[in-house]
Amino acid sequence: MAETMLIFDPAAKRQHRRRAAGNFAAFDFLHAEAAERLLDRLRDIRRQFPLALLQGAPAAWLAPRLAGSSSIGQVIGMGSDFVAQEDMLPLAEGRFDLVLSLLNLHWVNDLPGALIQLQNCLKPDGLFLATLFGGDTLTELRQAWLMAESELATGASPHVAPMVGTYDGAALLQRAGFALPVADAERITVTYADAFALMRDLRGMGEANALLGRRKGFTPRATLLRMAQIYAERFAAPDGRIRATFEFVMLTGWRPDASQQQPLKPGSAKLRLADALGVVEHKAGDKAGF
Repeated sequence: MAETMLIFDPAAKRQHRRRAAGNFAAFDFLHAEAAERLLDRLRDIRRQFPLALLQGAPAAWLAPRLAGSSSIGQVIGMGSDFVAQEDMLPLAEGRFDLVLSLLNLHWVNDLPGALIQLQNCLKPDGLFLATLFGGDTLTELRQAWLMAESELATGASPHVAPMVGTYDGAALLQRAGFALPVADAERITVTYADAFALMRDLRGMGEANALLGRRKGFTPRATLLRMAQIYAERFAAPDGRIRATFEFVMLTGWRPDASQQQPLKPGSAKLRLADALGVVEHKAGDKAGF
């Protein structure tokens, strides 16, 4: 971690999740939605996974839904302290057939390092599936805070965490050594009565601000009220409720194995594309006749 840029406060994140744990069931709708999308991907893969790891605190929410799966054997869950020890995961190399991560990795300081270790704990040809919040998540809230603090000259303070995009996710999987890396994104819009209702939900699901650069004292009341006013003015739905965007970035990768499909070497094709398409091939610089 010495060379890792610290963006998040792991102690604050642990505290947020512990506070949310007692009443999490009242605020778990996004985790339920993300979990179903993750499980849909898993159902499409026809193979057996004798030993699976659920990574991160919210992933324990998946356990009952995996219990009846005929393709998954034993399930082991990691706890909420993962966010504080991403550079020293207590995982043996080549142990798991499957690793599932649900809405947890977006709070990790050393995400490349964490992905490398998660890849390392998989058996050859083991599968990694993850869902994390993506870069468009809470874009409305981010803009409203920035405008309010700039307008009232209180100094801009980060309120919404930076998150990975689809292209970032694919690049990170490749960097971590995963084979056949795939990343894609899905967005959902949730409406709230006002910005305060949105922030109550974020606290309830353990997603409150845990940035190291956050304002440590109380936000001035005038700034808070102005933020809510700007949010309502700029991002209201036709019924007057405010919109909040949540983006799920889905990551899929495999630990490399000789049995996996490999790209052909350049020049090794036995059939020309022109022959397959039934057209005449023209060399570079030639003009096609009409």
